[in-house]
Amino acid sequence: MYVTVTDLIAEWKNEAGLTQKVLDELTDHALLQQVYPGGRTLGRIAWHFVTSIPVYFTEFGVSVEKVSNPNEVPSAKEIAQTFTKVSSQVVNALGEQWKDDSLQQVQNAFGRMESNATIFMGLIKHIAHHRGQVTVLMRQAGLPIPAVYGPAKEGWAKLGVTPPL
Repeated sequence: MYVTVTDLIAEWKNEAGLTQKVLDELTDHALLQQVYPGGRTLGRIAWHFVTSIPVYFTEFGVSVEKVSNPNEVPSAKEIAQTFTKVSSQVVNALGEQWKDDSLQQVQNAFGRMESNATIFMGLIKHIAHHRGQVTVLMRQAGLPIPAVYGPAKEGWAKLGVTPPL
């Protein structure tokens, strides 16, 4: 749990760095990889969580500039660049707009009364959830998977270790 805005910013920066590594590996062709025939694509999932960040923060009291054209999935490069921009805006907005006691304030979040600290922990988990989906689709599309919380298959090989089963 986050006790200070500095705690939240530190966690945000760490998770954003992991997410950025994943998004930087995307290709335009891979964006077309579908979960299942007729299902969402890798590009749609990645663009969803990137564009939802400012909406989420603004909804819960931290003003962040919204992404234009959230319904149109852009190129892989633009998705990664937009995430970089949004992540930086989040850090600046939190530092400028919130004090430590802002984290303890309680508000309605999706029908539950929760502290701002809990609400924003939920957003970070939301991004991690979709980042996991993206890495599975990247694997299916033949892209290398960067290490997130530990090495991917390629990372184990670079370490000279047989990947776990």
